[in-house]
Amino acid sequence: MAQPTYKTVFVFLDTDKYCSPFDLLVAIDAFPDSMIFKYENVTDEDAPKIVFDLLFPRGPVGAAHTKVFINGSNFEMVEKVVEATQKAMKSAPWGNSIIVDPRGGYSTAAAAVAKTFGASMAQGLGSLEGKKVTVLAGTGPVGQTAARIYASEKADVTITSRSLSKGQIIAEKINQECGATRVKVVEVNKPEQTASAIKDAQIILAAGAGGIQLLTAADLNQAPNCKIVGDINAIKPLGVEGLGPNDDNKELKPGVLGIGALAIGKLKIKTEVEMIKRAVAEPQGLFDYSIAYTIAKEQILKKLAKTAAK
Repeated sequence: MAQPTYKTVFVFLDTDKYCSPFDLLVAIDAFPDSMIFKYENVTDEDAPKIVFDLLFPRGPVGAAHTKVFINGSNFEMVEKVVEATQKAMKSAPWGNSIIVDPRGGYSTAAAAVAKTFGASMAQGLGSLEGKKVTVLAGTGPVGQTAARIYASEKADVTITSRSLSKGQIIAEKINQECGATRVKVVEVNKPEQTASAIKDAQIILAAGAGGIQLLTAADLNQAPNCKIVGDINAIKPLGVEGLGPNDDNKELKPGVLGIGALAIGKLKIKTEVEMIKRAVAEPQGLFDYSIAYTIAKEQILKKLAKTAAK
């Protein structure tokens, strides 16, 4: 009897009211012959019911072609849905690949950190280990993920937050994950407090929401050790004064390179597409921010090697 053929199916579990068309389009463009099912307003209580129904009808062979994409703007709820999904999958002797990229936060943060890593290496400053990094808006989706990745690279990280208590919760969580104190928080709820938060930074990443300027030229002048500045905001006003969205290692001032949002965005898209491709290639596994950073860093290392070979 001929074995059935299985179409790749992406099942989106989104914690928001509306499932993001961004990630639906990325998945479809990566696999034009795939199908997408989407569920919205998903909670950790809802997730197991959906997962049980997607685990069994295709059997172990078909399950390898069923991919779960967990999304949403509420990081805490996304984490709960991921945990509930993984727990539900243990009910079967097989599982499914799980892609996690909440509102692009994981792939964007991975790309941003990788771009600053590349800039540091290109300038002869070495890896991120031991570097003093300030992540502005460090408790937002991209900011806290970037801080987590920088900490995994053994950087000395400062995150800024309008709420000191919220920032401390995130910093403590990352430090527990690392098994070392690598992240601290500085309260910044007034523009004039920014200069103090970046005064020792060698790398600054503006990780705020669109349309909010976090770093002025005057602030940057108060950071004498800064060598690299990145911005994820492509909506005017941009996150960093004087740094255009397409700028890629542009000299903002003598000795300081700037990386704009769209330059980061190009690597973000490549990273997300590759995450999806790897998830499709594997029958099961978790594809989250750590996989995203591995992919983004690999891209940067290839580029550095190519430049060195010329």
